[in-house]
Amino acid sequence: MTDFRAGFVTFVGRPNVGKSTLTNALVGEKIAITSSKPQTTRRAIRGVVHREHGQLVIVDTPGVHRPRTLLGQRLNDLVETTLAEVDVIGFCVPAGDDIGPGDRFINDWIERAPKAKKIAIVTKCETVPKPRVAEQLIALQELRDWDALIPVSSVESINLEPLIDEILQLMPESEALYPQDMVTEERYAQRVSELIREAALEGVHDELPHSIAVVIDDIIDGEEGKDIYADIVVERDSQKGIIIGKGASRLKNVRRFAARQISNISDEPVTLHLHVKVAKDWQRDPKQLGRLGF
Repeated sequence: MTDFRAGFVTFVGRPNVGKSTLTNALVGEKIAITSSKPQTTRRAIRGVVHREHGQLVIVDTPGVHRPRTLLGQRLNDLVETTLAEVDVIGFCVPAGDDIGPGDRFINDWIERAPKAKKIAIVTKCETVPKPRVAEQLIALQELRDWDALIPVSSVESINLEPLIDEILQLMPESEALYPQDMVTEERYAQRVSELIREAALEGVHDELPHSIAVVIDDIIDGEEGKDIYADIVVERDSQKGIIIGKGASRLKNVRRFAARQISNISDEPVTLHLHVKVAKDWQRDPKQLGRLGF
């Protein structure tokens, strides 16, 4: 195919700047969970964007932060490994947030990937007036000479196609890297565990999100659909009580919400069985981190 371009792009930024929402909007399907809680993304999740003239492989990564736990350090290490492997880095800053020390830290940090092209993306443009978007673009221009600079709204689909075109122009000429019908290389069990964690994150207080992990114990195919057995793992007994709720009311809501989301990626009915377990201080324990997949 003439002038077909393909390659890898990752979006970086502080936690909760809209990287996963942007990934889902570009792919056209929910492959990365989203939440208002920081550090929602914990793995490098690949989504594939197909166009007639090219293919983008988006590697969605955790937000860059100053780590307080071994888990936090491993998430930062994951981002650094990803930076070394991609063709384009998209630095994301929300339209309504002033550029602060954390953003400057990340701007310096991406110098560790000298071969990657670097673009700046102003996210959440639907949340502020247009003059504020213009101010943010000017502020970003002062950080470095970007290969492209573009404002977007994932929620209102503003400038998403121009963003795809801009990134594709920066990619090398290449054959397609993935089949046309593939939108992610995430396995079904991985997507299920993330959707359960997303449901568990809703409505919990600030510290608890970091303490939640999900492990899929078993997926059984039966005559009437799938039975999925999963553990929600927390660090303390008090957190277990929060997740379960009075009379198990909260756990029932988590199961109901997660099952509805899982049914969207399943080809048959789903019955979800959840159990809450305590793994004391797992974020700081190398052995437990390994068992949980980090």
